[in-house]
Amino acid sequence: MKPVFWIGMMLLVLGIGSLFIPIRHTDRQGFKAGGLSAAIETHHSETVSPIVSGVLILAGAGLMLAGRGSGAR
Repeated sequence: MKPVFWIGMMLLVLGIGSLFIPIRHTDRQGFKAGGLSAAIETHHSETVSPIVSGVLILAGAGLMLAGRGSGAR
């Protein structure tokens, strides 16, 4: 199969996964004063915008159709 098909497959899987799998990140804020330090860590889990996920899914499906093209060689 053509590489375009496989790139489309990866985009499609990435788009579907981005709808359900949250991206986690940690923010750390604090200060130091001499030998004393204090910090607060906050954890966030966010999903990608549904619009971005939709674009990834449509682009992946389009590339898969384009890569399928004339496969009889």
